[in-house]
Amino acid sequence: MARPALEALLREHRLDRTLTTALPPLDPHDEGAVASTGCSGLDAQLGGGFPRGQLSELIGLRSAGRTTLLLQTLAAATARGELVAVIDALDMFDVASAVAAKVDIDRLLWVRGHMTAHPGLCGDTNQRALEQVVRALALVLQAGSFGVVVCDVAEAPAEALRRLPFPTWLRIQRMLEGSQTAGVLLGRESMARSSAGLTVRVDRTADEARRIQTHVVRARASNQTARDRKSTRLNSSHIPLSRMPSSA
Repeated sequence: MARPALEALLREHRLDRTLTTALPPLDPHDEGAVASTGCSGLDAQLGGGFPRGQLSELIGLRSAGRTTLLLQTLAAATARGELVAVIDALDMFDVASAVAAKVDIDRLLWVRGHMTAHPGLCGDTNQRALEQVVRALALVLQAGSFGVVVCDVAEAPAEALRRLPFPTWLRIQRMLEGSQTAGVLLGRESMARSSAGLTVRVDRTADEARRIQTHVVRARASNQTARDRKSTRLNSSHIPLSRMPSSA
């Protein structure tokens, strides 16, 4: 088969992105290409925001600032009139904090899971609960119409996450490709990221309570090729940190 015909066939099946890391640059001003985080400093690092049609990661330890950044991203999306969804594995999403962050709750779908952080002897039950979370995520992506879809497994036991079948996140990535949805996986450490997605790690700075430090661990090759680190001030009017849930 001639190369042009092969490339056309791969594009038809949305497989062409697997062949190269030199992806075309995204327009940071195009809301159809990126979902802004609502923080101009971080958006500048990310090339406009989280890329649509890709699975990105937002990772960090408890109280590092990941929930603060998540809520700000959801608030920015609902302010644009988009629908957003949160697949909440451990049922830890705090609605009061979301309202304080100016998330339009009428545009939010909240899917509540029933995993536990410390399953004890109920490990098998917890594993089935995690599998239900993944199925719920897939159903939401199939439904479409969402600008941002978040899967929060940040406090899920690491052993349960490791026991997921290897193709799990690959299947989620394929479902996102070609869509207008920015997928965000919330966790403590890197788990999965599509070829043009981003991995953003957040850390709380020691000098000032309302600052977080963002580390773009992996980014689009056309935009950033090395780790980029920057201290970013979040818009404190979005959410008072004293009202953040403990999983922030």
